[in-house]
Amino acid sequence: MGKKLDLSKLTDEEAQHVLEVVQRDFDLRRKEEERLEALKGKIKKESSKRELLSDTAHLNETHCARCLQPYQLLVNSKRQCLECGLFTCKSCGRVHPEEQGWICDPCHLARVVKIGSLEWYYEHVKARFKR
Repeated sequence: MGKKLDLSKLTDEEAQHVLEVVQRDFDLRRKEEERLEALKGKIKKESSKRELLSDTAHLNETHCARCLQPYQLLVNSKRQCLECGLFTCKSCGRVHPEEQGWICDPCHLARVVKIGSLEWYYEHVKARFKR
């Protein structure tokens, strides 16, 4: 960033159009940052709830770690998350086809934030150069 845009060779209409496009880009970036911050807040809230539930192992075995609904054999069976290892019900997670398993909604949100904020890239670079 920090570079100045030379619009002197453009007509007034073209310069106005370029400025509108740049302004739209800034607005979209700001909205995406706000969306990611809101998701981070949700993840933080959910992780504190899950920490509390993981301490009570018997509750995790009989009730969903997210919605606290009791498990039932055919109607609401339990599934273990590949990421966190906690059990959730069918409505609180999703199938992850590449890893051939189950991912709970909070772990899925954490992955979305990691991808959206390019955190995965920075972790890869940091691990590669270790400086």
